[in-house]
Amino acid sequence: MLGHRTLTMEDYGAILKRRWWIIVIPMVVLPIIAVAISLVIPPEYLSQTLVLVEQQKVPDEYVKPVVSEDLTGRLASMKEQILSRARLTPIIERFNLFGTGKTSMDDRIDMTRKNIDIKPIRSEMTRTGGLPGFFISFKASDARTAQLVTGEITSLFVNENLKSRATSVEGTQDFLRGQLTDAKQKLDDQDAKLAAFQQKYVGRLPGEEAPNMNMLTSLNTQLDAVTQAIARMEQDKSYEEAMLAQQQSLSAQVSERGGAAPQAQQSDLQALLGEEADLTKRYTDDYPDVVAVRRKIKELRKEMAAAPPAPAPAPVSTPNRGDSVAVQQLRAQIRALEQGITQKKHDQGMIQGQIRMYQDRISSSPLVQEEYKALTRDYTTAQSFYDDLLKKMNDSKMATDLEKRQQGEQFRVMDEPNLPDGPSFPKRGVFVAAGLAAGLCLGLMIVALIEYKDTSMRNERDIWAFTKLPTLSVIAFAGEPERVKAKRGWKFWQRKPNLAAAGKPLVNTGG
Repeated sequence: MLGHRTLTMEDYGAILKRRWWIIVIPMVVLPIIAVAISLVIPPEYLSQTLVLVEQQKVPDEYVKPVVSEDLTGRLASMKEQILSRARLTPIIERFNLFGTGKTSMDDRIDMTRKNIDIKPIRSEMTRTGGLPGFFISFKASDARTAQLVTGEITSLFVNENLKSRATSVEGTQDFLRGQLTDAKQKLDDQDAKLAAFQQKYVGRLPGEEAPNMNMLTSLNTQLDAVTQAIARMEQDKSYEEAMLAQQQSLSAQVSERGGAAPQAQQSDLQALLGEEADLTKRYTDDYPDVVAVRRKIKELRKEMAAAPPAPAPAPVSTPNRGDSVAVQQLRAQIRALEQGITQKKHDQGMIQGQIRMYQDRISSSPLVQEEYKALTRDYTTAQSFYDDLLKKMNDSKMATDLEKRQQGEQFRVMDEPNLPDGPSFPKRGVFVAAGLAAGLCLGLMIVALIEYKDTSMRNERDIWAFTKLPTLSVIAFAGEPERVKAKRGWKFWQRKPNLAAAGKPLVNTGG
């Protein structure tokens, strides 16, 4: 058959009918070879376990977990640590993994890593993307070894998770403790600065302006009262000194005349002076009683002054043994007034000093307020930072206690590593199926190649494809059957004779 024309289903059926044994032979031979190969390949046993991730038992709003890293990242990190040379070497030496031949330790470690498989499983119920767990599996040439190694690797993962979480919370707590100590030191420094500032500028701090103004007003009122009192006392002193001078003058006149002044005038003058002193202490100078008394004193003094002038009296401040009782009383009153004036002037000086102090406080308050704001701002920042660290420290302590009680996120082994019933590789059924598929493909390829190179003409379509001439008639083959059967027994790679070329045409083309 010409293999260069388009084939139909009839052509494929004819080809299968002629060449079926070429397809069957590889389909029989190759599965046998595959089974033989599976018997030669060393078996591998797969042991597997399931580890579930149990979430924190206490809600996050009560105790915030310290370990916030995604489980996928932590699992990858733990995998790299567990598959390190330091972790795998003791396991390889204990179970003598891949110890046959002259394999180096590096090669044994590489083969062990390849046979360890960590497969995370995703949650299809919550749809949160979290990892509810993962599978751990290991392949070995012995079923018991595979089970034991899987158990060892699972223990490494569980212990590594506990260790990493404990290290994380302890590291966090140590870091926060150091930060809290530094923050407390800074807060104490700011507190000391603020206390020293408040002590230095007491009375000038913000919020004390109104009390200072009230105090300044009160001091001004007190100063006015003291000033008025000093003026009044100085006026009384002048009166007393004038009276003392008159008394001394009268005493001198009496001594010259050898008589005594009328006792009635002296008594009246003394009584009026005492009444005036009493009234001036309680009332002002324009009070009617004060004016009337002073008028009487003035008239009485005019009467007493009508006498002839006496020699100059001794100074009022100089006491004399011969002084009358009235003169001695006037001298005592003058001394009392002098002492009162001295005390009032002292009080006046103190009040003026306090007024200057409060005026200085009020004038310097804006500058002090600016510096105080900067200082309190630093203190507030330090206090807020310290309070925040203290809260985080308390949360870290609760998280640490949670981890110590194993109430946080934990790895729980759901299924212990299984003991394989049979090898996971090679699977003889798979090998047989692969041999059948390979034999079928090989047989079809051989048949296709033979048919492609076959130029025999077996029907009208072959003649048309070869000559491009129409067929007029078809003559049936009338040869001996045995001969045909014998020809069919030739080797499959030998071409059949071209009847047209041998002088025995089967089809008349009319050419």
